[in-house]
Amino acid sequence: MTIDQINITPNGPSLSRIVAGVMTWGEWGADYAPNQMSDMIRHCLDIGITTFDHADIYGHYSTESTFGEALTGLGTSVRAQMQLVTKCGIRLETHRRPDNMIKSYDLSRKYIINSAERSLQNLRTDYLDLFLIHRPSPLMDPSEVAEAFSRLEQDGKVRAFGVSNFSPSQFNLLAGCTKLVTNQVECHPLHPKCFYDGTFDELITAKIRPMIWSPLGGSKYFKSEGTGVLRLRDVVKTLARKYGNVSEDVILLAWLLKHPVGAIPVVGTTKTSRLDNTRLALALDMETQDWFAILEAATGHEVA
Repeated sequence: MTIDQINITPNGPSLSRIVAGVMTWGEWGADYAPNQMSDMIRHCLDIGITTFDHADIYGHYSTESTFGEALTGLGTSVRAQMQLVTKCGIRLETHRRPDNMIKSYDLSRKYIINSAERSLQNLRTDYLDLFLIHRPSPLMDPSEVAEAFSRLEQDGKVRAFGVSNFSPSQFNLLAGCTKLVTNQVECHPLHPKCFYDGTFDELITAKIRPMIWSPLGGSKYFKSEGTGVLRLRDVVKTLARKYGNVSEDVILLAWLLKHPVGAIPVVGTTKTSRLDNTRLALALDMETQDWFAILEAATGHEVA
């Protein structure tokens, strides 16, 4: 079974149903060399994961470059088989950016355009399939962001645009000036905020699929030892046995995929086995009462 592609909006770009998040492929995690990243890229493509999610800041501004070197080593035909997503707008303090004196956001027209062009250079590609604003800034001027997006689109450098970590009101503010095709947000049983704050309601109405970062809960689920997490793990493990002795990550992904918003999980793992497991989650039809059992375990109370 290979993973299919899906339109993120009715007339928008197609992404693979599962996206490979590369944040921990580089300096912030496994610290893969280019040849190791090449192996990861090949494995993803072999199972149908064709979309790769980046941000300029990953690896203190180094992971895009390593990925670009890996991509070059795979040959020119590989780029046409994949979709590259990256983000901009966060300025981190790091030796690689001596002008960044404090962590901050910059959503000026000049900064957005320069960031996109630098990502193109780092990734060694002529275009980005999807370009996201990484975080909303209290100084965001939506018309200035829209101007940057328009210029990048006209120049053929970016094919579609979206945001990440935007509230519904922030999303609507920018969407009033430019077309947005997604909002990449955090969502998992220990962080179900999007179900209740209007984020998913708004996207369903607009027929826009969100991309989901940390769909498994990351260290909150796998490393925390709090009572609530242990209670959740017990339920997930019980359901893992019920649904054919699958792994916990399969249950967590299937829980997210059941929601009618049509979420596209960004799976940030360096383990090929977990990438393989995503195919099992796509095929698992979780019963509604099991879905609520996970929600109750995570929140510590039954629904009102």
